[in-house]
Amino acid sequence: MRPRFRRRLGIQFNDTYFKPRGIPLRELTEVNLTDEELETLRLRYIEHIDQEDAAKMMGISQSQYQRDLTSVMQKISQALINGYAISITKREP
Repeated sequence: MRPRFRRRLGIQFNDTYFKPRGIPLRELTEVNLTDEELETLRLRYIEHIDQEDAAKMMGISQSQYQRDLTSVMQKISQALINGYAISITKREP
């Protein structure tokens, strides 16, 4: 398997948790997102940049961008529907 290359990010994200109200974090299942996955969402849904241009900005192929976008949407959907906490972490260089 090829090593994963570090993507270029347009902004820096803080390590953050999002969780349902009223339930202690220790009682929740976590879904982990990386800052790279969050950047994928930001480019597509906040900046409204098409897949081809967003992939170029991140320094990855268009197909890898689509796989990343699909993966992060599945994770967020799972967290929202099942009431999981979302942990956002920075990938190590």
